[in-house]
Parts: sequence; structure tokens; C-alpha cells
Amino acid sequence: MTLCLSLPDEQTLARYTDLPDVELVLWDFRGPAPQGPPIDLAVRPYVLKSDLSVLDAERVRAVQTQSLGYDDAIGKVPEGITWCNAVGVHEGPTAEIAVALLLAAQRGIDHFARAMPEGRWEPRPMRHGLLGSRVLLVGYGGIGQETHRRLDGFGVEIVRVASRARSDEHGPVHGIDEIGDLLPDADAVIVAVPYSAATHHLVDDAFLSAMAEGAVLVNVARGKVADTDALVRHAASGHVRIASDVFDPEPLPADHPLWTTPGVLVSPHVGGAVTTWADRVETLVRRQVAHLQAGEQLECVVDVSG
Repeated sequence: MTLCLSLPDEQTLARYTDLPDVELVLWDFRGPAPQGPPIDLAVRPYVLKSDLSVLDAERVRAVQTQSLGYDDAIGKVPEGITWCNAVGVHEGPTAEIAVALLLAAQRGIDHFARAMPEGRWEPRPMRHGLLGSRVLLVGYGGIGQETHRRLDGFGVEIVRVASRARSDEHGPVHGIDEIGDLLPDADAVIVAVPYSAATHHLVDDAFLSAMAEGAVLVNVARGKVADTDALVRHAASGHVRIASDVFDPEPLPADHPLWTTPGVLVSPHVGGAVTTWADRVETLVRRQVAHLQAGEQLECVVDVSG
């Protein structure tokens, strides 16, 4: 049996021309699925949001996204379409940006970068650093685990928080209900939770108020995990520092106060934006095609029923 695989552009389609018994079609989700045989697997364009009203369960059987998050699809996908996210594609690079933001904030790299265009040599002692610090890792899924691996060797104490308390080979994982007791003792807080109704504005006024004076918040989750107004207030007061790759809204408007607030480091949502991500997507799509050809269940299936 020949499978039908749709790809969002010519460049992506060219990666799969060697697949046996697979018909390749172009579809970028900007309109209804093309006429012809039903699409067994549609690879969604690598965008965080797109119009999903074009989906038709009679024309599309499964969708493979190229992103890890799927909050924008919840409640918008017709019944009968299987939705798969891109587990294993972006966790490592996002963990890299988390550690990069943390290092930059703790060692004042953003300050030095601002001095460069004017040729100002401005050494200044940093009271912050990673060595000997306590890092609270909020969210221990794929991104959290990859961040943990990258922080090993920096001489930090890592305190892990997940949706529920448990233990593993690394020791205890605290439940999110313990967060209020853990925040005051952390020098840095890295937020890597999936976005959902339960995590909307998780980082709010109470969360930030509980953080230690001068601690840094690193957000690599979603912008709406944090209350932006609360971020502005607490950063402006100097109580906390912010180093974030995600914001609400995005793009961050040019006149937004976070751009000019001291102690804030802005990264424009580039956590997974590395040149090798397309290779990992290809590996995943090829596995999915093999599953379909073998009559097996797809992997990375998520519930978007809402």
C-alpha cells in the first residue's frame, strides 16, 4: 500500500524522495489539503501558530508537527486526526539557551556586550556566578532533563520540581505544590514547564515575591507561563533579574519596558532555532512513516481534544 506524506515546502520534500511506496505532496496548511488520496501523515510547517481550520479529518489522518509545544492546537483539531509533537527535536537546543541565558546573566555578559559598540572597557566584580549556587529547575520533562545534564559539572546544586513529587536515580523531585517553600533559597530559577491552563501565569506576583533578592529567573517555557506585568514590576524594583527566551506578547514590542529595564536579558524565542533541528525532524518523520507502513501506532501522540 502506498502512503501519502505531505511536506510544507520543496526543500523539505526533497529530503524524502528516496522513501519507497510513499507519495509525496506539497501542503503548507495555508488552505485546504490538496485533492487526491487522503494524506496519511502531514508535516506541519515549523511555525508556532497557523490556521488549523483548514484541517479535515476526511482528508488528513495524522499531523506531525516540527515543534515540541502543542498548546495552540488544543481544541482546534477535528476528531479523527492524530496529532504528534516533535519529541527529541528541540529539547537539547532549548536546554542550551537556558544555560546560555543563565551564564550570561550571572556573569554580566549582557553588560559587557552593551559596552562593546562604544569601546568601553568596563570590568566589574560580579557577585553572582554559577559555582556554588542553587538552581531551582521548574519542569522536569525533556527540556528540564536536558538542562540538568548540561548543568552537571558547573558545581551547582540542582533542585528539581515537577507536577508531582517522586524520586529517581538523582534523588528527590519535588512537587509543584512545594514551590513556595523552595523559591526563597534559590539563586536561579529555570522554568521549563509545558504551557497549559495549569501553568498559565505560574510565574506571578506571588512566585516572584517568594524569590530571593537578586535571584535570576530564566524562562524557556512559553511567554504566557509568566505574568508579564509582574515581571516588569519585580525587575524594575531590582528584586529579581530576568533572562528569558519567551515573552507575552511575541514579538516583544519595541517600546516595551522589558527592553530597557536593568537586569533584564531578552532572547527572541530562539531556543530550538539551530541548523540541525531539520535533521532531527527528518529522523522522526522517517520513523513515523515506518510505523505507518508496519501498521504500528505513531509515536509522540498528544491529546489536543481540549
